[in-house]
Order: sequence, then structure tokens, then C-alpha cells
Amino acid sequence: MAESSSAFSKKKRLEILEGIGREVYSHIEKMENPYLTITTRGLSNIKYDKENRMIKLGESTSKRYFLNTGHVRKFTQTLAVAALSKNLIENDKHTSLRSAFYQIRRTIPGTKIDIVDDQAETNKSIEDLELITDLTREQLNINANKNGAVAGEVIIEDRGDVIDWSKLGSGGWAIPSNVEDIIFKKVDAKFVLYFEKSTMFERANEDKAWRKLHCVIISSQGQATRGIRRLLQRLSREHNLPVYVLTDADIWGVYIYSAIKFGSITLAHVSDKLALPEAKFLGLTVEDIEKYDLKRHLIKFKDVDIARMKQIRNYDWFKNSKEWMAELDKMEKLGAKVELDAFTAKGLSFITEKYLPDKLKEGKFLD
Repeated sequence: MAESSSAFSKKKRLEILEGIGREVYSHIEKMENPYLTITTRGLSNIKYDKENRMIKLGESTSKRYFLNTGHVRKFTQTLAVAALSKNLIENDKHTSLRSAFYQIRRTIPGTKIDIVDDQAETNKSIEDLELITDLTREQLNINANKNGAVAGEVIIEDRGDVIDWSKLGSGGWAIPSNVEDIIFKKVDAKFVLYFEKSTMFERANEDKAWRKLHCVIISSQGQATRGIRRLLQRLSREHNLPVYVLTDADIWGVYIYSAIKFGSITLAHVSDKLALPEAKFLGLTVEDIEKYDLKRHLIKFKDVDIARMKQIRNYDWFKNSKEWMAELDKMEKLGAKVELDAFTAKGLSFITEKYLPDKLKEGKFLD
């Protein structure tokens, strides 16, 4: 089980960061060219771990030297982020990705050169620090924006505040970027249902589907954020809750499911902390389009959809699955998609009163 920042103690995280500084300092004392060793993030070093069913980085590494004109900028940026993180952890403070950029941005004395010119450079340096330390961005006390909601019969403690997810009105609880320090006081649910669409979450929340189905409901708007994926993993691993993913019947929904289940290529270095191989795909499927008479709501594929289809069909974790290849074959033959919102044409609560109960009872999930 991946450790939370509470379990990965403040002392331990500071030791890791201070270790980076000590190593660089030792190079200087020995009159050596200081360097940082970083795991290579290129596609050539990304592997699919069949046994654990997740995307991971390989063991290839590279050295980033201070006395190298091609390396010095990134070397300096990474150390600046490490210093910022150390200060945050020491003072029990957190900062946003945007604020991290402003805190690091300064002009090197005696020059007209800024350490970072834009936030993209800061973000990349934070990811590099994750690779060096094996700590997540959240464990480094750097957070992204909120983008998601959750509801259900769950009570948590978040930095001293006790929060009941069943008593937060129509919006649910806004899922923060950093869910590491959340303490689960009570979890009364049989499973977790993840909605790709916030509109469907709002419908399910208003219908109190989480109470009727005895589950936790979670949503984002499109691709799940790191905070959402980590929360899904914690609910599954720490409370033995199955996780079911509900997306549009299109290739982008399959991609969203893929990132939740197997991890993503861009975040392969933190797959063990975010990926959830136990997750199952609940729908929508092409079979559902037929069964629930949704063909009149078909939206023809565009070139970008077809291109993504070709890419996903070549992913090892799909092309070795007969069930998934059969589903992708059907989707490609159909040449169109159907959005979850199409269910509202059958009645506002059709998805919560008919589709979800039927689907869960049948237990026909793609793995």
C-alpha cells in the first residue's frame, strides 16, 4: 500500500530532501562536478508491468550536471524546488503549483537570468524532484487546483475539521489536490462509483443514489486529477471497496478508465501511488447503446477520435485482452459515440433508477 504523507513522516521527508543537499555538497568538497541522478522519463523507459497491471518507469537513469551548459538550468531549478519543499514541510505549510512558480522565480545575482521563466519549467522541476526522492508532489507539500466532488455515507477528518460527505448539499465535498492527510473516521459503503461527467454526479447526488445504492460517488470533469485518483486508491486499498468507472461510450472514456486503472504514461513514475488495477469499467458500452435504445443520440467520430482509437488499440494492456479488443471492435464499427447525458432523454433519473441498478445487478464489468 502506498503511504500517505502522515505515514511518510515529516522527519523522513526532510531527511530525503536534506540528503540531496548533502550529496551535492560532498561533490563540491571533493572538487567534483555536482550532479543529480534522475530516472529517465522517455517513452523508451516506460514499461507495462503485466504482473501488477500498471504502467511503470524502467531503471534507466541519467545524470544532470551543474557544470554543463545544457544541464545547469534544470539542475538549478530542481534544487530550488527542493529548497522550497523543505521549507514548506518544516513549517507545515502547503503551496499551489502557481504559487510555487512565483516563490522560485528570482533573478540570479549579477545576471539578468531568472531561475524560471514560466510555470511549465517549475512544474517539470517538481516532477523531476518526484523522480529523485520517490515522494509525490503532494508529499512535497505542493498542490494543484481542486477539480472534483464526492458524496456518500463517509465521515473524514481533514486537518482537524470533521466532515460528513452525506451532508454537503448538492455540490458534495470538493476533493482537494492533496488527500494524503485525510483520516477516515467512518466509511459506510459497499463500493465506489466514479463518474466521468460532473453533470451525472450532480444527478446522482440529487437523487441520493449513494444512499440507495449504498456507495460512494465521485466525479471529475474529464480526466481524473491526481487527488481523485489517489482518493480512489485509498478507498479501495484501505477500505476494500470495489471501484467502478462510468464514462461516455467513446474512446476518450476508455482513455480515462485506462489512466485510472493502469496509470498514465506521463505519470508513470507515481503509478504505484495513483494507479488502481482493481478498478472495473461499468460503462457505457456499445451493448448498452443497443439495450437502452440510444442510437438516435449517436455522435459521429471525428478524425481525432479515430486517431486515439488506433493508439489505444496498441496499448499492451488492451491488445492482450479479448474482451477489450471485442469492445473496441464494436466501437470502431459503430463509428460514433454516445454521451452519458443521452440518458436524460429517458427521464432525469433514468440513469440512477434504471441503468445503474441494472448494470450493478448484472455484474457485467470490463476489466
